[in-house]
Amino acid sequence: MLFNSLVFVWFLIVMLFLHYVLPRKWSRFALLAGSYVFYGWWDWRFLSLIIISTCIDFFVAHSIEAASTKKKEQLLLTCSVITNLGLLGFFKYFNFFVTSLGTLLNTVGIEVDMGTLNLVLPVGISFYTFQTMSYTIDVYRGSQKAEKNLITFAAFVTFFPQLVAGPIERAGHLLPQLKERQHVKREQIPTALWYILWGFFLKVFMADNLATIVESMYAHLESLTIVDVFVCHYAFAFQIFGDFAGYSYIAVGVAALFGIHLMHNFRFPYFVTNPSDFWKNWHISLSRWLRDYLYIPLGGNRGGGATVHRNLLITMLLGGLWHGAAWNFVLWGGYQGAVLILFRIWNLSRKRKTAIHVPWILKVILMFNVTCAGWLLFRSPDLESIVTMLGQMMNWSNILNWKSYYWLGMTLFFVSVPLALHSLQFIRKSDHAVPFSSALGKVYCCTIMVFLLITLGSWGTKSFIYFQF
Repeated sequence: MLFNSLVFVWFLIVMLFLHYVLPRKWSRFALLAGSYVFYGWWDWRFLSLIIISTCIDFFVAHSIEAASTKKKEQLLLTCSVITNLGLLGFFKYFNFFVTSLGTLLNTVGIEVDMGTLNLVLPVGISFYTFQTMSYTIDVYRGSQKAEKNLITFAAFVTFFPQLVAGPIERAGHLLPQLKERQHVKREQIPTALWYILWGFFLKVFMADNLATIVESMYAHLESLTIVDVFVCHYAFAFQIFGDFAGYSYIAVGVAALFGIHLMHNFRFPYFVTNPSDFWKNWHISLSRWLRDYLYIPLGGNRGGGATVHRNLLITMLLGGLWHGAAWNFVLWGGYQGAVLILFRIWNLSRKRKTAIHVPWILKVILMFNVTCAGWLLFRSPDLESIVTMLGQMMNWSNILNWKSYYWLGMTLFFVSVPLALHSLQFIRKSDHAVPFSSALGKVYCCTIMVFLLITLGSWGTKSFIYFQF
């Protein structure tokens, strides 16, 4: 069930009605049942996996809390992690590893036909797997009490606004809010509605229209000029931001209508000046998850430079693989790790020398281009496409082709209004409200956004990019 569909609007109305009208003890059942309907809308077979994952972590967490020895706790945690990663690995990575192994064997002269399975990737499995795993790990660490109520815990795992594409919530933040029925306060409703409108504007007006441009260019790689390549990846940079941040804003707004607060997944990531800050402001819930459950356990910043660099590279490589079972995502993760390592080396050397002042805007532009170079690896469907794209950057022939500048003009058009509003939000240091102080300014802003959504929005035609992860 897509947020940008009419069926979701009716679903949300029904869920809000049940949440506020049913007796308190039944509202939690309604929320859980609705979340299962929301998730099963794609494929009812997916429900079995999420129920299995829920039950495993619920009972393992209780067993860890009741265990008499540290060894038993470690064994139970290991069982939980292996089961969760086993399910994720089988459905998401089985064919990737089998195909890669077959290619490797054929390369060294061993002819073998590695068969693959016709597997359907369950929507959101990467997100809810990490969410339930973090809960069990926190119980093991002693920072989280095991939840006593299975219905409450199941609602935590399946809470529909953030189920399929995050944010990846921690139990300590979301679980307490689900124990009792929450109520949205009257003064919070405008903020919730703004988040929903802003999310739809980013997704339906900007991202989905830019997707048409990007898809058209990737369909004709061999004929692209250098102008097309740059337009394509600048367009994709804003497409993926609008698509993913749009989903996250809608999720935050919808949850707020139920009186539930979700963490923010984005904080102006294209206005940062270095790669470290980028990962503190892009897909924040995943960045923090990788930091707390992978990077720090590996050793984090402890040890010498080589050890820290190893930890960074491993974390980002696995973070890239989390995004998808393909070598382009592994390369993207490696690229991000290398950029972080180079920045760390440069930052340490800079402290020993006299700092050179670089204007803020130049640092932002440089960092944005570094990010866009990574998006080329992320968006390309395979390694051959990456090589072709890089080759077309040398294609200076036909650079005055009118079509290249038509795509450039369309990209600027669909980016201009969202970017202007986002820049105002950045200046005001808040994305919590319409970026105008006067009531008239807010009315004009929302009216223009609604008008553009109705007249130029690409409704109900494109899924969210991160649903495939």
